[in-house]
Amino acid sequence: MKKKYSIFAALLVVSFIFLLGYKVQAAPADIPIPKVNISVDGANTPKEYVDNIKLLIILTILTLLPSIIIMMTSFIRISIVFSFLRSAIGTQQAPPNQVLVGLAIFLTIFIMTPTFNAVNNNAIKPYLDNKITQEQAIEAGSKPLREFMLKTTRQNDLKLFIDVAKVQGDITKDNVPLYVVVPAFVISELKTAFIIGFLLYIPFLIIDLVVSSVLLSMGMMMLPPVMVSLPFKLLLFVMVDGWHLLVKSLIMGFS
Repeated sequence: MKKKYSIFAALLVVSFIFLLGYKVQAAPADIPIPKVNISVDGANTPKEYVDNIKLLIILTILTLLPSIIIMMTSFIRISIVFSFLRSAIGTQQAPPNQVLVGLAIFLTIFIMTPTFNAVNNNAIKPYLDNKITQEQAIEAGSKPLREFMLKTTRQNDLKLFIDVAKVQGDITKDNVPLYVVVPAFVISELKTAFIIGFLLYIPFLIIDLVVSSVLLSMGMMMLPPVMVSLPFKLLLFVMVDGWHLLVKSLIMGFS
Protein backbone atom coordinates (compact mmCIF):
# COMPACT_ATOMS: atom_id res chain seq x y z
CA MET A 1 0.00 0.00 0.00
CA LYS A 2 2.84 2.40 0.86
CA LYS A 3 4.52 1.60 -2.44
CA LYS A 4 1.33 2.48 -4.35
CA TYR A 5 1.04 5.80 -2.54
CA SER A 6 4.68 6.64 -3.30
CA ILE A 7 4.24 5.81 -6.99
CA PHE A 8 1.06 7.89 -7.12
CA ALA A 9 2.84 10.87 -5.48
CA ALA A 10 5.75 10.59 -7.91
CA LEU A 11 3.34 10.64 -10.86
CA LEU A 12 1.66 13.76 -9.48
CA VAL A 13 5.00 15.54 -9.11
CA VAL A 14 6.07 14.63 -12.65
CA SER A 15 2.71 15.77 -14.07
CA PHE A 16 2.99 19.07 -12.18
CA ILE A 17 6.49 19.66 -13.55
CA PHE A 18 5.35 19.05 -17.13
CA LEU A 19 2.35 21.33 -16.73
CA LEU A 20 4.52 24.05 -15.21
CA GLY A 21 7.04 23.73 -18.00
CA TYR A 22 4.28 24.01 -20.59
CA LYS A 23 3.04 27.27 -19.05
CA VAL A 24 6.49 28.78 -18.88
CA GLN A 25 7.17 27.98 -22.52
CA ALA A 26 3.78 29.26 -23.67
CA ALA A 27 4.05 32.65 -21.92
CA PRO A 28 6.53 34.34 -24.33
CA ALA A 29 4.27 33.46 -27.28
CA ASP A 30 1.60 35.88 -26.03
CA ILE A 31 3.96 38.71 -24.98
CA PRO A 32 6.52 39.75 -27.61
CA ILE A 33 10.04 40.27 -26.31
CA PRO A 34 11.57 43.57 -27.48
CA LYS A 35 14.81 43.37 -29.41
CA VAL A 36 17.82 45.29 -28.18
CA ASN A 37 20.29 46.29 -30.89
CA ILE A 38 23.44 48.20 -30.03
CA SER A 39 25.29 47.59 -33.29
CA VAL A 40 25.73 50.19 -36.03
CA ASP A 41 25.67 47.74 -38.92
CA GLY A 42 21.87 47.63 -39.10
CA ALA A 43 21.41 51.41 -39.30
CA ASN A 44 19.50 52.40 -42.44
CA THR A 45 19.30 56.16 -41.91
CA PRO A 46 21.72 58.72 -40.44
CA LYS A 47 19.37 59.24 -37.49
CA GLU A 48 19.44 55.53 -36.62
CA TYR A 49 23.22 55.54 -36.93
CA VAL A 50 23.53 58.51 -34.55
CA ASP A 51 21.10 56.93 -32.07
CA ASN A 52 23.12 53.70 -32.02
CA ILE A 53 26.34 55.66 -31.45
CA LYS A 54 24.69 57.52 -28.56
CA LEU A 55 23.59 54.22 -27.02
CA LEU A 56 27.14 52.86 -27.27
CA ILE A 57 28.50 56.00 -25.62
CA ILE A 58 25.95 55.76 -22.79
CA LEU A 59 26.83 52.10 -22.15
CA THR A 60 30.54 52.97 -22.13
CA ILE A 61 29.95 55.77 -19.62
CA LEU A 62 27.95 53.41 -17.40
CA THR A 63 30.87 50.98 -17.25
CA LEU A 64 33.21 53.81 -16.19
CA LEU A 65 30.70 55.42 -13.82
CA PRO A 66 32.00 53.75 -10.59
CA SER A 67 35.53 54.98 -11.30
CA ILE A 68 34.25 58.47 -12.12
CA ILE A 69 32.22 58.61 -8.89
CA ILE A 70 35.16 57.44 -6.79
CA MET A 71 37.99 59.41 -8.38
CA MET A 72 36.38 62.68 -9.47
CA THR A 73 33.99 63.46 -6.62
CA SER A 74 33.99 63.98 -2.87
CA PHE A 75 33.47 60.25 -2.24
CA ILE A 76 37.19 59.69 -1.57
CA ARG A 77 37.44 62.04 1.39
CA ILE A 78 34.08 61.08 2.89
CA SER A 79 34.63 57.32 2.76
CA ILE A 80 38.16 57.50 4.22
CA VAL A 81 37.07 59.84 7.03
CA PHE A 82 34.24 57.49 7.98
CA SER A 83 36.67 54.58 8.05
CA PHE A 84 39.04 56.51 10.32
CA LEU A 85 36.13 57.45 12.58
CA ARG A 86 35.09 53.85 13.11
CA SER A 87 38.69 52.81 13.80
CA ALA A 88 39.19 55.68 16.24
CA ILE A 89 36.09 54.83 18.24
CA GLY A 90 37.07 51.17 18.27
CA THR A 91 33.84 49.63 16.99
CA GLN A 92 34.65 46.85 14.57
CA GLN A 93 31.34 46.49 12.72
CA ALA A 94 29.25 49.43 13.91
CA PRO A 95 28.17 51.17 11.80
CA PRO A 96 28.43 48.40 9.17
CA ASN A 97 30.14 48.98 5.86
CA GLN A 98 26.85 49.14 3.98
CA VAL A 99 25.65 52.04 6.13
CA LEU A 100 28.90 53.99 5.84
CA VAL A 101 29.16 53.48 2.08
CA GLY A 102 25.50 54.38 1.59
CA LEU A 103 25.87 57.55 3.66
CA ALA A 104 29.03 58.45 1.74
CA ILE A 105 27.22 57.97 -1.59
CA PHE A 106 24.26 60.16 -0.61
CA LEU A 107 26.53 62.86 0.82
CA THR A 108 28.48 62.74 -2.45
CA ILE A 109 25.26 63.20 -4.41
CA PHE A 110 24.28 66.12 -2.15
CA ILE A 111 27.67 67.82 -2.56
CA MET A 112 28.00 67.14 -6.28
CA THR A 113 24.44 68.12 -7.28
CA PRO A 114 25.36 71.65 -8.47
CA THR A 115 28.21 70.23 -10.53
CA PHE A 116 26.05 67.48 -12.00
CA ASN A 117 23.34 70.01 -12.86
CA ALA A 118 25.89 72.16 -14.67
CA VAL A 119 27.12 69.15 -16.65
CA ASN A 120 23.55 68.20 -17.54
CA ASN A 121 22.49 71.70 -18.60
CA ASN A 122 25.68 72.63 -20.46
CA ALA A 123 26.65 69.33 -22.07
CA ILE A 124 24.17 66.45 -21.93
CA LYS A 125 20.93 68.22 -22.85
CA PRO A 126 22.40 70.28 -25.74
CA TYR A 127 24.13 67.18 -27.10
CA LEU A 128 20.98 65.06 -26.98
CA ASP A 129 19.09 67.91 -28.69
CA ASN A 130 21.77 67.95 -31.45
CA LYS A 131 22.67 71.57 -30.63
CA ILE A 132 26.37 70.89 -30.03
CA THR A 133 28.86 68.31 -31.29
CA GLN A 134 30.38 65.48 -29.29
CA GLU A 135 33.67 67.34 -28.84
CA GLN A 136 31.86 70.43 -27.60
CA ALA A 137 29.80 68.32 -25.19
CA ILE A 138 32.92 66.70 -23.73
CA GLU A 139 34.57 70.08 -23.27
CA ALA A 140 31.47 71.66 -21.74
CA GLY A 141 30.90 68.68 -19.44
CA SER A 142 34.48 68.52 -18.22
CA LYS A 143 34.61 72.21 -17.27
CA PRO A 144 32.37 71.99 -14.13
CA LEU A 145 34.19 68.85 -12.98
CA ARG A 146 37.56 70.54 -13.51
CA GLU A 147 36.45 73.58 -11.52
CA PHE A 148 35.20 71.40 -8.66
CA MET A 149 38.41 69.39 -8.43
CA LEU A 150 40.69 72.41 -8.68
CA LYS A 151 38.97 74.02 -5.66
CA THR A 152 40.42 71.39 -3.29
CA THR A 153 43.57 70.43 -5.22
CA ARG A 154 46.84 71.63 -3.74
CA GLN A 155 49.07 73.61 -6.02
CA ASN A 156 52.17 71.52 -5.35
CA ASP A 157 50.29 68.32 -6.26
CA LEU A 158 48.99 69.90 -9.45
CA LYS A 159 52.45 71.21 -10.31
CA LEU A 160 53.92 67.74 -9.80
CA PHE A 161 51.76 66.15 -12.50
CA ILE A 162 52.11 69.13 -14.83
CA ASP A 163 55.89 68.84 -14.63
CA VAL A 164 55.90 65.06 -15.01
CA ALA A 165 53.47 65.17 -17.96
CA LYS A 166 55.53 68.01 -19.53
CA VAL A 167 52.44 69.90 -20.60
CA GLN A 168 53.42 72.60 -23.07
CA GLY A 169 51.93 76.06 -23.40
CA ASP A 170 50.31 78.46 -21.00
CA ILE A 171 48.49 76.33 -18.40
CA THR A 172 45.50 77.92 -16.68
CA LYS A 173 42.58 76.62 -14.66
CA ASP A 174 40.44 76.59 -17.80
CA ASN A 175 42.67 74.51 -20.06
CA VAL A 176 44.56 72.19 -17.72
CA PRO A 177 44.00 68.61 -18.96
CA LEU A 178 41.80 66.28 -16.94
CA TYR A 179 44.42 63.53 -16.96
CA VAL A 180 46.57 65.94 -14.94
CA VAL A 181 43.83 67.24 -12.66
CA VAL A 182 42.37 63.87 -11.62
CA PRO A 183 45.52 62.29 -10.05
CA ALA A 184 46.43 65.60 -8.40
CA PHE A 185 42.91 65.81 -6.97
CA VAL A 186 43.08 62.23 -5.69
CA ILE A 187 46.34 62.61 -3.75
CA SER A 188 45.16 65.96 -2.38
CA GLU A 189 41.97 64.34 -1.13
CA LEU A 190 43.95 61.49 0.42
CA LYS A 191 46.14 63.93 2.32
CA THR A 192 43.13 65.94 3.52
CA ALA A 193 41.32 62.78 4.63
CA PHE A 194 44.37 61.60 6.58
CA ILE A 195 44.65 64.99 8.32
CA ILE A 196 40.99 64.80 9.35
CA GLY A 197 41.53 61.22 10.52
CA PHE A 198 44.46 62.32 12.70
CA LEU A 199 42.32 65.02 14.31
CA LEU A 200 39.56 62.49 14.93
CA TYR A 201 41.95 60.13 16.69
CA ILE A 202 43.21 62.67 19.27
CA PRO A 203 40.19 62.85 21.67
CA PHE A 204 39.60 59.11 21.55
CA LEU A 205 43.30 58.43 22.10
CA ILE A 206 43.23 60.61 25.22
CA ILE A 207 40.32 58.55 26.57
CA ASP A 208 42.28 55.33 25.91
CA LEU A 209 45.33 56.70 27.77
CA VAL A 210 43.26 57.81 30.76
CA VAL A 211 41.42 54.50 31.02
CA SER A 212 44.64 52.51 30.66
CA SER A 213 46.34 54.56 33.38
CA VAL A 214 43.38 54.14 35.75
CA LEU A 215 43.19 50.39 35.22
CA LEU A 216 46.94 50.03 35.67
CA SER A 217 46.89 52.02 38.90
CA MET A 218 44.04 49.83 40.21
CA GLY A 219 45.97 46.69 39.39
CA MET A 220 43.35 45.45 36.92
CA MET A 221 45.88 44.34 34.35
CA MET A 222 43.79 41.45 33.02
CA LEU A 223 40.87 43.68 32.00
CA PRO A 224 41.22 44.95 28.39
CA PRO A 225 41.16 48.78 28.37
CA VAL A 226 39.12 48.74 25.16
CA MET A 227 36.12 47.25 26.95
CA VAL A 228 36.11 50.11 29.45
CA SER A 229 37.01 52.97 27.11
CA LEU A 230 34.49 52.12 24.38
CA PRO A 231 31.41 53.29 26.33
CA PHE A 232 33.16 56.55 27.21
CA LYS A 233 34.08 57.08 23.54
CA LEU A 234 30.51 56.54 22.47
CA LEU A 235 29.26 58.85 25.24
CA LEU A 236 31.68 61.59 24.19
CA PHE A 237 30.75 61.24 20.51
CA VAL A 238 27.03 61.41 21.25
CA MET A 239 27.31 64.32 23.71
CA VAL A 240 29.13 66.54 21.22
CA ASP A 241 26.74 65.47 18.42
CA GLY A 242 29.61 63.98 16.48
CA TRP A 243 27.76 62.96 13.34
CA HIS A 244 26.35 66.46 12.90
CA LEU A 245 29.74 68.11 13.36
CA LEU A 246 31.57 65.64 11.13
CA VAL A 247 29.08 65.76 8.28
CA LYS A 248 28.86 69.55 8.50
CA SER A 249 32.64 69.89 8.32
CA LEU A 250 32.80 67.53 5.34
CA ILE A 251 30.12 69.45 3.45
CA MET A 252 31.60 72.86 4.27
CA GLY A 253 34.99 71.62 3.13
CA PHE A 254 33.68 71.43 -0.44
CA SER A 255 31.47 74.54 -0.41
